[in-house]
Amino acid sequence: MARTAVDGEAAGGRQAGIVTAAEAVVTEHAGGAGATQALPAVLADVPVAVLLIDQKSGAVTYANTAAVEMAGNVGLPVEVDAWGAAAGLTDLGGAPLARTSGPLSLVAQGQPVTGEAVRLSPGRSTDAERADDDGDGDRLLWVTGFPLSQPGSSQALSLVVLLEVEGVGGTADADAELQALRERAVVATDIAFTITDPRQEDDPLVWVNPSFTRITGYSYEESVGRNCRFLQGPNTDPAALAELREALRAQQAITVTLLNHRRDGTAFWNQLAISPVFDGQGELVSFVGVQTDVTERVRVEAEREAAFAAERTAREEAELARSIAEQAKTDAERAQREAEGAQARLALMAEATSSLVATLDVGDLLDRLAVLCVPQLADWVVVTLVDESGEVRELVSRDRERDRTELRRYDAGHALRLPPDSPSQRSISGGRTVLVEQLPERLDGTVAGPVAQEVAGRLGAASALAVPLVARRRTRGSIALVRSSPEQPFTPDDVSLVEDLARRAAMAMDNVRLYQQEHAVADTLQRSLLPELPDIPGLEVAAHYVSASTAADVGGDFYDLLQLPDGSVALVVGDVVGHDVAAAAVMGHLRGLIRACLWEAPDPHPAAVLTRIDRLVQGLRVTPMATLAYVRALPPAEPGGTWTAQVASAGHPPLLLRSPDGHVRPVDGASGMLVGVDVEAHRVVHTVELPAGATLLGYTDGLVETPGRDLDEGIGDLAGRLAGTPADAAPRDLCDAAVSGTLDGRDDVALIAVRFGRS
Repeated sequence: MARTAVDGEAAGGRQAGIVTAAEAVVTEHAGGAGATQALPAVLADVPVAVLLIDQKSGAVTYANTAAVEMAGNVGLPVEVDAWGAAAGLTDLGGAPLARTSGPLSLVAQGQPVTGEAVRLSPGRSTDAERADDDGDGDRLLWVTGFPLSQPGSSQALSLVVLLEVEGVGGTADADAELQALRERAVVATDIAFTITDPRQEDDPLVWVNPSFTRITGYSYEESVGRNCRFLQGPNTDPAALAELREALRAQQAITVTLLNHRRDGTAFWNQLAISPVFDGQGELVSFVGVQTDVTERVRVEAEREAAFAAERTAREEAELARSIAEQAKTDAERAQREAEGAQARLALMAEATSSLVATLDVGDLLDRLAVLCVPQLADWVVVTLVDESGEVRELVSRDRERDRTELRRYDAGHALRLPPDSPSQRSISGGRTVLVEQLPERLDGTVAGPVAQEVAGRLGAASALAVPLVARRRTRGSIALVRSSPEQPFTPDDVSLVEDLARRAAMAMDNVRLYQQEHAVADTLQRSLLPELPDIPGLEVAAHYVSASTAADVGGDFYDLLQLPDGSVALVVGDVVGHDVAAAAVMGHLRGLIRACLWEAPDPHPAAVLTRIDRLVQGLRVTPMATLAYVRALPPAEPGGTWTAQVASAGHPPLLLRSPDGHVRPVDGASGMLVGVDVEAHRVVHTVELPAGATLLGYTDGLVETPGRDLDEGIGDLAGRLAGTPADAAPRDLCDAAVSGTLDGRDDVALIAVRFGRS
């Protein structure tokens, strides 16, 4: 069996017998393979005196380095009172602690000691050598102790912590002195002790000392019963947490430094040492943790490391500068400039991608493109957009000084037409890049109109680069960049960069065009497919719709409300597979078919109506897959009576019924196959009584469905949101509450709420 290393040489060679005895007792209580990971290995270097006491024998079985130095050459195990006498411990009045009411005796009996002041008088030690060598004089200690096991368990160990505190002078009041000692003991240590019970679910804390509360801000009551992970935060190192979890799973001791958070949200670095405690049969019964706020140490180490790194870098750079030749230095500088230029180009492309795709407005997109070009690529730029016939449709310009007045004059004089020989027109007509390395002094054939020529001359025009905006094999316009100085011509890298930028801009523009076209179609469909709810006496109605598609405001989900010829009211909510315009078109066909079946139903019973819909959907092949819930609400037979709802479902989530007092429950009992799957299937109909003030809410699964989560949980959350509204909440308020939760966003959402009043 491996031996547990405790204290090492810190206690000096004269204490070898003490270490051996401690190891033997630890092995006895650790049991088997757990011996090498026992408690003393963690506490050996803690800067307070720590004792481990066997409650059954009343003997000290372990003493860490500080405790060994306190008691002198005492072999372990030793009876607790004998250890205290060897150390020279007395109460504040000078009486020896060798009594049953002393703090060490109480801890040995398994009783906790939350804090008691004692005096350490080496001159009164029973060890003659220690008594003669009384160089330090008397010291004051604060004693804390607690059992490491539950009463009645086979394990019987207690932990004692002795902390030196500064003496309190100038008062003859013993109570005042004791209270002052308590206050100084609380603030004199940065060490927190905790005990968890792995036998309970989630390994909760079962004891923390006051230092834990001082360091973390969490009181004893707020801490006990919870797993210590509540100290963690989003920036806590996942690798360190994984290492900690693995050690706990393997029942091994571990020391790790974590970024934790106090109760007020402030962060601190926590050095955490955890060790398992086993009973006599080798069963794990506790984890003991020692926690120390090492924030200042981490900060100092980080600053020191940064200083060392800076110094090391400086030395390396200085050595490199001395060792390389001037030509090598020139080459390095040129390579650096090239690298910086490449990095700048990559940064520009990344900015262009994020900026251009962030808008669906053509004018805004052109402005963003001009901002990307000036001043990074040119002194001024003109972005031209043409229509299908090649006529200028829109023009945006920008210069280095952002002189918008001058450029507006240029736009007005140049926008009506592009001269055939202008770089922009040549790039649009030929669909290729046009580079003019030296523009002529007279710009008659390059810029249209005298006003635009005057502005161009004032801004300066030495060279020009025009690149067509081509997307999906169609030229949409051009980018014309102009540089004012002949000493800064366009390079091949510049041409390549602008061509890449033009490709991205053209694709973004074409995507905006396609979006606007589809949005126009979607808007038309939306107006025709989402019904206007009728005004039906005795009913209060509200509905809501959210599309999952980013390209259109419609989808495959739908709702409907009709007052039928026989006086009953039909409520329908359904879901067609798909989240786009195609799904919306299918939904429109299905909704029209359902309306026809409801209005002229030979048999108005919901089972017969759904069967008829099944046959028509299957025969006409209206939709590949859809769900549907249908409610036929019959008005009261007598004035002031209740409504009767006949509910049938074709694979749809259950409707929710909100009673007048605000209680919400699902309408179960009505279920069946999806629409059109089986025309011979018998449809189950569930009848529900609806008192005045009751509300039915129909919805589609996009409101309650989340990947990886049970559908019933989503329905329960929806019911909870509805129940949380006031009892007299209107249908519109219920719809708002229903969509107030976090929607998954990948499916359409349709819902309708109908409150039934007195007819």
